Amino acid sequence: MTAAEILLDELRHARTSRGMNQDEFGKTISYSGTHISAVETGTRPPTDDYVAAVDKALKTGGMFARLLERLSELDAAPLWLREWITFEQQARALRWYEVAWVPGLLQTEGYARGVFTSDGRLSAQEVENRVAKRLARQGILAGEDPPQLIAIVDDAVLRRPVGGAAVMREQLFHLAHLNQDSRRVRIHVVPSGVGAYAGLDGPFVIATLPGLVDVCYLDNRLQGQVIERSSEIAVVREQWEATLAEALTLQQSTELILEVAKSWT
Repeated sequence: MTAAEILLDELRHARTSRGMNQDEFGKTISYSGTHISAVETGTRPPTDDYVAAVDKALKTGGMFARLLERLSELDAAPLWLREWITFEQQARALRWYEVAWVPGLLQTEGYARGVFTSDGRLSAQEVENRVAKRLARQGILAGEDPPQLIAIVDDAVLRRPVGGAAVMREQLFHLAHLNQDSRRVRIHVVPSGVGAYAGLDGPFVIATLPGLVDVCYLDNRLQGQVIERSSEIAVVREQWEATLAEALTLQQSTELILEVAKSWT
């Protein structure tokens, strides 16, 4: 049994030992029965807020918070990333904005390697491990029913050398071909002439899950943040709409991507 499975087993035991079904337990900790089921079956990771609610309701003295912290230490991927990857795999649609990098699900192997190599703290083996994991995540776009992915990137992403000229040329041709050949991927570019705009505050992703429920992911250098509160998600949606309004059309974006790709020689 893995560390994650032990935590889920203990969460289930905490509920069943008190004779509560999932709906009753959900009312106790202010979560829906559906949410409880998703956590207990492993389709939705238990968050810090979730286990804190369990600890408070059951007066455990913070036991589940400590277990969750230990789980994060034992797992190579941080909790917030594992949580987001779960949402990413379930998503019916992804709206992704990047100001500095090509979105991870659209990166070529060479580009991904260039991204991770730029972090001088990582060993060569760790770089290769992270590249492999990033490429594996891209499998969701190759399935029988992939999510709709709409990406917006800043013009600077096309011109920043990551991995060298040959890598950039391959990466940009890859993006252009996706725009031309894929019915499920759309990539828009915010041109440099726009000046200041809403997206410059930082990258984010909005995932629409089954049932049309949105969750958001905010990225930073130290730790990503998963957002589920409706009021905060509404703010990110507004930022998405404002950013998309500044972007080029699909055809214009494709033409610009191809133009810049040919300049990488």
